[in-house]
Amino acid sequence: MEKIMVKADMRSETGKGSARSLRRLGILPAVVYSGGGSMPIKLNTKEMTRLIYSGVGEHSLITIELDEAGKKTSQHPVLVKDYQRDPLTEELLHVDFIEVSLEKNVTVTVPLVIVKQPAGIKMGGILQYHLREIEVECLPTQIPDKIEVDAGAVEIGHSLHVSDLAVPEGIKIVSDPSEVVLLVSAPVEEAAPAEAAAAPTEPEVIKAKGKEEDKSKEEK
Repeated sequence: MEKIMVKADMRSETGKGSARSLRRLGILPAVVYSGGGSMPIKLNTKEMTRLIYSGVGEHSLITIELDEAGKKTSQHPVLVKDYQRDPLTEELLHVDFIEVSLEKNVTVTVPLVIVKQPAGIKMGGILQYHLREIEVECLPTQIPDKIEVDAGAVEIGHSLHVSDLAVPEGIKIVSDPSEVVLLVSAPVEEAAPAEAAAAPTEPEVIKAKGKEEDKSKEEK
């Protein structure tokens, strides 16, 4: 796993007003939670946006290189706990980090990536995803960027479960092993054309009884 380093500074300014001022300068307000406490920091918005929106930083161990008011520099291994973004502009507004120990296991979500398409797709089947990520437990330094899914043997009418996934040594899957990752369903057959409607029958002609009786009397 590639080591991700992010430079940050201590943040003395707090509150919504100061946060807006920082964002206008291209600086992202953030907080590192550790041991029941919290530490406000600020970092480069573009750098953090690239990391999170690429999907890399959201699931990976990040080392924050913190400049503590010019006095000293310290390193903090963290994971992204949560982040907020503007619903309209997608602008990253705030990030919450949680500091972790490199010697203790953590539980994180890791994306699933198909590296071999199911055999059923070549036979006309339809691939249906049920899971795109799973939870795993491991040391922070062992967090995988992704879990590769070899679905080559999955045919039409069959599925692949969490228990079928192969993970690197040191990684423990936490997700329910019975959960379906993907399945290949049979192609939808087109409905048979409706039978032509029967030709309408001629309406029965009902003769006026009165006129028939009068005609019979005249003939007599």
